[in-house]
Amino acid sequence: MLRGEEAVTSAEEFESYYGRPVLKPPVWKVPDVPLYLYLGGAAGASSTMALLADITGRRDLARAGRLTAAVGATASVGALVHDLGRPMRFLNMLRVFKPTSPLSVGSWILAPFSALASAGAASELTGLLPRSGRAASTAAAVLAPAMTTYTAVLLADTAVPSWHESYRELPFVFAGSAVSSAGAVSMLAAPGESAPARRMAIAGAALELVAFSRMHRSAGMVGEVYRQGRAGAVLRAARALACIGLGAAALSGRSRAARITSGLCLNAAAAATRYGIFEAGRASARDPRYTVLPQHAD
Repeated sequence: MLRGEEAVTSAEEFESYYGRPVLKPPVWKVPDVPLYLYLGGAAGASSTMALLADITGRRDLARAGRLTAAVGATASVGALVHDLGRPMRFLNMLRVFKPTSPLSVGSWILAPFSALASAGAASELTGLLPRSGRAASTAAAVLAPAMTTYTAVLLADTAVPSWHESYRELPFVFAGSAVSSAGAVSMLAAPGESAPARRMAIAGAALELVAFSRMHRSAGMVGEVYRQGRAGAVLRAARALACIGLGAAALSGRSRAARITSGLCLNAAAAATRYGIFEAGRASARDPRYTVLPQHAD
């Protein structure tokens, strides 16, 4: 190559060996892993909301948050175990704690959070050991911020192009999605004290939309997967549902129908966002261009 010449590899010219992917696409199952991502986030944000509601004397809202946290966390563990195939595989991840491994750290966040949230909810339902139950719920709320965002770190730490390129914005997308869904559930479960939940749902949905827009712009050519194919269709639906939910939330203080519409739409938007990002990751791993061409550009 002569000095001054540049090696240029266009998308049309690029081919991998035998047309096979450079990366092995994730083998995680649908709907197990998307549900795991959605339910865990909603559980974490609900736990934080329950603690704040308890401090401010909103009894019904605190109860709704504790029950949502427990159900969401338990169902999240169930989805993960079903994806792994055997419960022992999940238990084996708890045998060693590795601070340098997001998977290990995530397992040690999910397991105690689920246990603490379940203990708090059991006390709430039975009325037994109220002080211990409140202490368990408070401890779960301490873990809640990590519970809400650790799955974003787990995805971004992989070599999957669309996830790895979005490592800065992905935790904010997941946090906004989680806060929005938690607020939306409590709008439905505690209508008499829904004002704080409504503000929480609006703030979370706004954060999700802004962070996703920034993520889409900053991902470069890999950002194509967020607007193409199944992932693109799901993510467009998620944004539309979030906008409808935001509009309905603004009217929900005066209308029961608007409150129900907002709660359902914002939860559907949060679930669709997680599924769309999951599908985008699988699509980017299947196409070798997204692995090789960004490295040539660097």
